[in-house]
Amino acid sequence: MTASSLTPVLSTAELAEFFARAFPSLDPSTHEIETIEPGFVRLRQSVEENMLRPGGIVSGPTQMGVVDRAAYAVILAHIGIVPMAVTSNLNMSFLRAVEARDFYADAQLIKLGRRLATVDVRLWQDDTAKIAAQSTVTYALPAE
Repeated sequence: MTASSLTPVLSTAELAEFFARAFPSLDPSTHEIETIEPGFVRLRQSVEENMLRPGGIVSGPTQMGVVDRAAYAVILAHIGIVPMAVTSNLNMSFLRAVEARDFYADAQLIKLGRRLATVDVRLWQDDTAKIAAQSTVTYALPAE
């Protein structure tokens, strides 16, 4: 299926509830699923001290975790709760520093197949045109 032909099957509240249950160590007050649209999800991530690297910028592992969560969110928003969908590849390009304040992850489905889903995720602050990082993420989907 192409992203343009997709209709979300979960609301932001349903998806947030799943994430809270599935990842109890994540503080739900630090991240929010802001938008679910056909083929698209936007997450907002607040920054905590433990997410920073020397120099006061958001660490690469933190950014990669947010990217992976955004990819998982956009996939589940369109196929329903499938806990065993798993990351099979994540390729990340860091383009500019993410400052120690809220940032966003825009996840766009590129392709949603029966066994694999591919997602483009872009991190940004202040302006969607000023991308801080870009990632292509592939998830393996369990057999039905």
